[in-house]
Amino acid sequence: MVDVNNFESIQIGLASPDKIRSWSRGEVKKPETINYRTLKPEKDGLFCERIFGPTKDYECSCGKYKRVHYKGIVCDRCGVEVTKSSVRRERMGHLELAAPVTHIWYFKGIPSRMGLILDMSPRSLEEIIYFASYVVTDAGDTPLEEKQLLTEREYRQYRHKYGTDFQADIGAEGVRTLLKNLDIQAEIDELKELLQTATGQKRSRAIRRLDILDAFNDSNNKPEWMILDVIPIIPPELRPMVQLEGGRFATSDLNDLYRRVINRNNRLKRLLDLNAPHIIVQNEKRMLQEAVDALVDNGRRGRAVTGPGNRPLKSLSHMLKGKQGRFRQNLLGKRVDYSGRSVIVVGPKLKMYQCGLPKEMALELFKPFVMRELVEREIANNIKNAKRKVERMDESVWNVLEDVIREHPVLLNRAPTLHRLGIQAFEPVLVEGKAIQLHPLACEAYNADFDGDQMAVHVPLSDEAQAEARILMLGAQNILNPKDGKPVVTPSQDMVLGNYYLTMEDDGKLGEGSRFSSVSEAIQAYQTGYVHLHTRVAVQTADLPHKPFTDEQRKQYLVTTVGKLIFNEIMPDEFPYLNEPSQVNLEEKTPDKYFLDYGTDIPKVISEMPLVKPFGKKDLGNIIAQVFKDFQVTETSKMLDRMKNLGYKYSTISGITVGIADISALEEKPVILEKAHAKVDKINATHRRGLITEDERYAKVIEVWNQAKDDIQEALKTSLDRKNNIFMMSDSGARGNISNFTQLAGMRGLMAAPSGEIMELPITSNFREGLSVLEMFISTHGARKGMTDTALKTADSGYLTRRLVDVAQDVIIREEDCGTKQGLTARAIKVGNEVIEPLIDRIIGRYARVTVRHPETDEVIVRENEIITEDKGRQIVDAGIEEVTIRSVFSCNTQHGVCKHCYGRNLATGREVEVGEAVGTIAAQSIGEPGTQLTMRTFHTGGVAGDDITQGLPRVQEIFEARHPKGQATITEVSGEVADITEKAEERTKVVTIKGEVDTRSYEIPINARMKVEVGDRIERGDPLNEGSIDPKELLAVSDAEKLKNYLLQEVQYAYRSQGVEIGDKHVEVMVRQMLRKVRVQDPGDTDILPGTMIDLHEFKEQNKKALMSGGQPATARLVLLGITKASLETDSFLSAASFQETTRVLTDAAIRGKTDNLIGLKENVIIGKNIPAGTGMGIYSNIEPKSVGVVSENVYSINDQSEAIDAIEDIEED
Repeated sequence: MVDVNNFESIQIGLASPDKIRSWSRGEVKKPETINYRTLKPEKDGLFCERIFGPTKDYECSCGKYKRVHYKGIVCDRCGVEVTKSSVRRERMGHLELAAPVTHIWYFKGIPSRMGLILDMSPRSLEEIIYFASYVVTDAGDTPLEEKQLLTEREYRQYRHKYGTDFQADIGAEGVRTLLKNLDIQAEIDELKELLQTATGQKRSRAIRRLDILDAFNDSNNKPEWMILDVIPIIPPELRPMVQLEGGRFATSDLNDLYRRVINRNNRLKRLLDLNAPHIIVQNEKRMLQEAVDALVDNGRRGRAVTGPGNRPLKSLSHMLKGKQGRFRQNLLGKRVDYSGRSVIVVGPKLKMYQCGLPKEMALELFKPFVMRELVEREIANNIKNAKRKVERMDESVWNVLEDVIREHPVLLNRAPTLHRLGIQAFEPVLVEGKAIQLHPLACEAYNADFDGDQMAVHVPLSDEAQAEARILMLGAQNILNPKDGKPVVTPSQDMVLGNYYLTMEDDGKLGEGSRFSSVSEAIQAYQTGYVHLHTRVAVQTADLPHKPFTDEQRKQYLVTTVGKLIFNEIMPDEFPYLNEPSQVNLEEKTPDKYFLDYGTDIPKVISEMPLVKPFGKKDLGNIIAQVFKDFQVTETSKMLDRMKNLGYKYSTISGITVGIADISALEEKPVILEKAHAKVDKINATHRRGLITEDERYAKVIEVWNQAKDDIQEALKTSLDRKNNIFMMSDSGARGNISNFTQLAGMRGLMAAPSGEIMELPITSNFREGLSVLEMFISTHGARKGMTDTALKTADSGYLTRRLVDVAQDVIIREEDCGTKQGLTARAIKVGNEVIEPLIDRIIGRYARVTVRHPETDEVIVRENEIITEDKGRQIVDAGIEEVTIRSVFSCNTQHGVCKHCYGRNLATGREVEVGEAVGTIAAQSIGEPGTQLTMRTFHTGGVAGDDITQGLPRVQEIFEARHPKGQATITEVSGEVADITEKAEERTKVVTIKGEVDTRSYEIPINARMKVEVGDRIERGDPLNEGSIDPKELLAVSDAEKLKNYLLQEVQYAYRSQGVEIGDKHVEVMVRQMLRKVRVQDPGDTDILPGTMIDLHEFKEQNKKALMSGGQPATARLVLLGITKASLETDSFLSAASFQETTRVLTDAAIRGKTDNLIGLKENVIIGKNIPAGTGMGIYSNIEPKSVGVVSENVYSINDQSEAIDAIEDIEED
């Protein structure tokens, strides 16, 4: 066997007949499989033990030699080698064909490879191969031409006329003769000459032919190997036959297909031996050809061969293709042992790094560890005894299990795994029952809830796997979301509500204005009922020594509530005392307005102070982010656990609940509705008099009702008591929002019809009053549409993620700095006047490409190639700077990846990215995972000025697939000034004239399009004239790549951010860069590239470098924008492309070219079973020897305090 990890690359090519014979262990001569009585394989049949190896370990067929003692002996009676039965998975056989046949992939694929090589049409080839026409292989001195087709009748006439002066042949033999006679080099020279003069169709066909001929010339493949003389037979264990209950057999379809080929081949041999009539032999040859076609790719030509129940049989091609094929089912995803699954329930008492594992499940998962430990502790005498104890669940087992699982993390996974946080590591805690307990804060990352969700558990076995799980995957480590760098473990629901209730303030509560000398005294006063949780009291600041107050503040009273004192106790020391949900309070200090001097009339001052808003969900998220920034992971996860406990405790104490009494009737509602009805009547009257069109009437009616609903919503907001339970739930961000409340207490409003357009009859009732029958029915459309939308969206979003992962899976951080001199000019992304993404969000965590100076003082804020931190980012924005040139993935020069400087900070850790990080996969997951939150609909703006604008998920797909967008905008091809805009009423268009620097251009635009330019505006090439989406390929043609990249980035950000989803720019940059990797060569100069071929940008630069070094002319090319599907299939790795889509086409092409896969990406390495070249699998991390560096005393560090830990270790060494 090959040593699995001992090769750098893998090559594919055409197999010559001799090669196929050299693989084989013997010829299969009979179609039989196994003997029906003895159930042993038939000799020389498809399962023959002599060819493929013994069916039982170390036992020959006749039973003469048994046991491993005889290993390697070939039995003299039955001829079977005594060896392991697993050789039946690797040994191949072969079948010698009585007549050659063509390989259907090379003849039928698009384009037909055989057709291109021979310069014949696929139809002509089909006639020859399937015995309909003869082909002239050598014309001799006759007037016939080579490759001329002759019908049976013409062939007989010419034979009669010219005798043996010419050679003609039929079937695969004829094609083989033509292929053998082909002089590839001469053809190539001829085609190169033709290219000098040819144009149009002729030229493009010549280029395609030249491409294929070059491929055969450069690889060691011979064209005649596309014709098969001998067929390989795959090992029997890969096409098994198993006995079912009741004595019947289930067999792989391949056995049926092989059997048909062998039967027909044997019959043909017999007919040839008998000198059967010519026509019978030809028919048999055609049937053999069809049988081989069905074996290789059933259904590719003609009707598929079917098995019982008219089911098409699965051929060799089907074994590779699709989700159930070899690549995706068995190589990219495998079933693993040491895993289990169960329903999840909430584990509110767990720590951030723990999960509850059912005892029985844990025992089964950790069985080998427990057994070893039982033997080592001498509780069991041997492994067998230990196994028995475990299976019987002996009393002695449980203590051992407790010790075994201590500090042995397990992985928890919830399907669908949309991003890397869908698999995290936790330390197991044994629990009774059969359900896995999950920490409530881990739910958001998994998108899990406890309504019956299931999760899978996996056990990392080796020490390395355990170390990786603990260091990289522990639940307590994954605080930030890789897509935007914001905390993913924010409290939700009850936890939010409890903390909101805890930090509320109220007027005139029991004991308002009381003074306390210490925190404990204030809490005691609350516990004894002297003050309320929400009472505003004054506490001496001196009793809070750990908080960063100013010297002035330390001599004063702090006005706060008992609830806030309790809330602040969970915060780390040195973190500012939180008295209000403001950024200043979070980052710097408690504002001075909450401090009172000694001797002040405290109750009076407090009663005049305005109430402060409590801390809602967003504020808690900001607090977590700030704590993470200041104190790193360990402290944050401890604080999160404390926040969770506090939330649960006080949401229970608050007793907040929902009853019908919480929904009060709105007095203004009848008045608002009356006014709306009056307006609608007026609009309808205007329409009846013919003053407005139907479309305008509809749009106005819709507008009136929307306005009425908004008015009711506003009235509700003002009338709502801040202590209303439902208000508190929605205001805190725990559950629900104002529009839910509007539907409960106001009106439901307008509904959409099944067609997607809005019905003009609104639902004026609300849920408290109850709906009429008609209203009930109208609202069901929306509900039904919602359900179907969600189902479709999930599939669409998953497929988008799959394509994104595929195109970017080989993008890995490969080096420190690529040394590029280019960058990206970052400004705030705006649509109209609305800021979609502010400048600060775009530059934080990126390296500056050029030094940034203060525009007034000229002092340096950030140096070139220095990372822009939050503080520096704020300084830049405060200085009024509107654009910064940053290092960007767009302009990175690293091949097969990105460098650290161009990527910047890793959003998941908040620190600089490490070499080896698989940033392509992270980018794909970050863009794909929120896909399900985007809308599916293309909105109908309805009425007058509107064409449908695509939004949400369809828009994201449109951008990444580089399709012609719906509602396309016209762009200008010249830079200049808008000279004139005139309307042509009869043609219903507007004509925009642009006076450029060199020439003047006019563009016709539909009359109802919304214009983006006016007369006198100055515009640049590629700017849109009207509203709509720009076609990216058009933009690339008229403008430069820089403008296209910025446009694509802006559009993706708009699609996501308009739906409230934030994604880091760098993820989109990684994707867009992958779409712009190829160039199309226009003039090859003195390089070896063919004109019109698509080639990788790096390879193009290399070829040009070679040409220039040898004093030749470089090639010229244009950048090509590929959609992600196309880009995935154009990758250098044939394994990655074949496992993505169009498997047969990719493999056909790769085999002809003799392609080599250098195993650079992740998928290729997973497929062949090597470690992936990312993360700890990178070369730089392997072969690290552990060494002792002294003992660290007292302090225990988390992995994120590495630098401190290293300093501490150095101190020890010095001691």
